[in-house]
Order: sequence, then structure tokens, then C-alpha cells
Amino acid sequence: MLDDTDRRILRHFQTDPALGTAELAERAGVTQATCWRRLERLTARGILKGQQAVIDWQALGYAVEVSLRITLDKTVTRAFDDFLIAARDIPEVLEIQTFLGRVDLRLSVIARDMGHYQQLYRSRILTLPHIADIEALMHVARIKSDEVLPV
Repeated sequence: MLDDTDRRILRHFQTDPALGTAELAERAGVTQATCWRRLERLTARGILKGQQAVIDWQALGYAVEVSLRITLDKTVTRAFDDFLIAARDIPEVLEIQTFLGRVDLRLSVIARDMGHYQQLYRSRILTLPHIADIEALMHVARIKSDEVLPV
């Protein structure tokens, strides 16, 4: 699927996505035109989905992160759909993951402090539809957070 040139380009690109095409090409050992064509092809094939800004939410005053493991009432036909529509509307929900097993979903939620979290939990989270069970896990430390793939 990927050749050595694609892998070299991806290795350097995911390490520093702010690199310009010229510098990326130099690091990968290809011409700028080749690098640009390869990036375009990787994007067209859906391998390279884009770039994003990573903002340190703690630097913006958010000091609390909580993972909420949620089990839905599966006797309701639209439980997942209704829940996901409502959960997406909460700005403090950074991530929503779905699972197979006892737990159906996990929400990653941030708050400025415990008071803000308590208010958010009571007024927004607990009002989400079709919750059968919820378990809160308070984050203490992020040991590894890396999306760099071994290409």
C-alpha cells in the first residue's frame, strides 16, 4: 500500500506537520514536486486526513478532565442516536467513543474547576437522554498521548 518514499514523508510529516513542502521534501530525500504529489495522493486515498491545531486546554484555564463511562437504556430504539445528538452539543465534551460490551460510550469532559464540573454534570450530562448507568473517572495524569504511527 505504501512504499518507502511514502513512509519517509509520513514519518517526517507526522513528527512536524507545520513543515513546508520544501523542508519536508528535503528531510524525506525527495524533490519538492514529488513530495507535493505524494501528499496529494495520500490525501486522495484517505490516508492523510488533514492537519489540526492542538490547543492546550489547561493553558486556557481548564484544570479538570473526567472520563465518563456510560451505559444506555438499550430498550429504547433510538437511544444511541438521541444520546449522540445531545452529547455533541456540549462544548466541554472533547471526545465521544463508542464500545461493544458492558459500557456503551465514553465521554471525555473538561471543566475549569470542580465547581464548574459539578454544574456541568448536573445540568448537562445527567440530562442527556437514555442513560442507564454512568461512572465518572477523574483524570490524574496523562502518561502518553501520541498519535504518531510507526510507518
